Amino acid sequence: MNAKRSSVPVALLDWYDAHRRVLPWRARPGETVDPYRVWLSEVMLQQTTVAAVTPRFLAWTARWPDFASLAAADDADVMAAWAGLGYYARARNLVKAAKAVVAEHDGVFPRTEAELRTLPGLGAYTAAAVAAIAFGERAVVVDANVERVVARLFAITTPLPAARPAIRAAADTITPDMRAGDFAQAMMDLGSSICTTRNPKCLLCPLRPDCDGFAQGEPERLPVKAKKAAKPQRHGTIFWLERDGQVLLVRRPDTGLLGGMRALPTGPWTDQPPGFEAAPAQADWQMLDDRVTHGFTHFDLELGLAVARVEAHQPGEWWPVETLDTAGLPTVFAKAAQAIRAR
Repeated sequence: MNAKRSSVPVALLDWYDAHRRVLPWRARPGETVDPYRVWLSEVMLQQTTVAAVTPRFLAWTARWPDFASLAAADDADVMAAWAGLGYYARARNLVKAAKAVVAEHDGVFPRTEAELRTLPGLGAYTAAAVAAIAFGERAVVVDANVERVVARLFAITTPLPAARPAIRAAADTITPDMRAGDFAQAMMDLGSSICTTRNPKCLLCPLRPDCDGFAQGEPERLPVKAKKAAKPQRHGTIFWLERDGQVLLVRRPDTGLLGGMRALPTGPWTDQPPGFEAAPAQADWQMLDDRVTHGFTHFDLELGLAVARVEAHQPGEWWPVETLDTAGLPTVFAKAAQAIRAR
């Protein structure tokens, strides 16, 4: 480890200076780092790819370019802007954290990991990433890419998630005091482009001389992942109630799955298909032959699609069908709407 402590940062930072990715949230050499953009990008990138995040980040920062504007934003607008990115508690916490920065820190983002951890939604990873990248503080930043690089570099064979303390400790030994933010971003870039999950490009890797996984001949087998348990299957019904070219939408409860999001009405999600239970109105409901499936973190969902029309006024939020794509529906409801409109 002692040899790696001195050689790895030098080799990696030299490689990064030549090969760093150009990303809209990343300051170019000589530019001032914007903590707001660093924080926003790190939250958006959790469980989401760079390709998916990039256009959403640009649209978001055009609309809410700083903490003050986000703190003043309407919650419904924020949730609609987040639609499709998943893990919707992240969006709610973004607003809460922006309000805390404005109200409790005079609009200035805290610099240290400890202070950052006091803000809503900033866990260990996000606080470390912001402290290092935005403020140059020495912090150990370990995302999925870094986890893979370090597990291979030190040949850590303990299966995940049990290996994470050892991986973090190993990452700590090679994190430099200077350029900690560049080092963190270099590790992320290396993991995304060179030290990939499958077919790592070891011959191009600047850390190959120090890599125990490469020396042992099987870097691709690391990190070792524990077998995933089968996810339970749930069933539900989505209700499409149409009137005069408009469809009924509801606002989901603020807490819970997809909390605070605009959505199509749905009955309970249970072990067996619930049929027309909890329909939003009395109507001549017809169940379509189509089904929509969607995978959540802890279960898989299969949804029946029930449709009906009404003539009389019904209370609720009615949205023009032709502009439904602008309603900001979560992915599962957008899938259902697409299937129904295509019938």
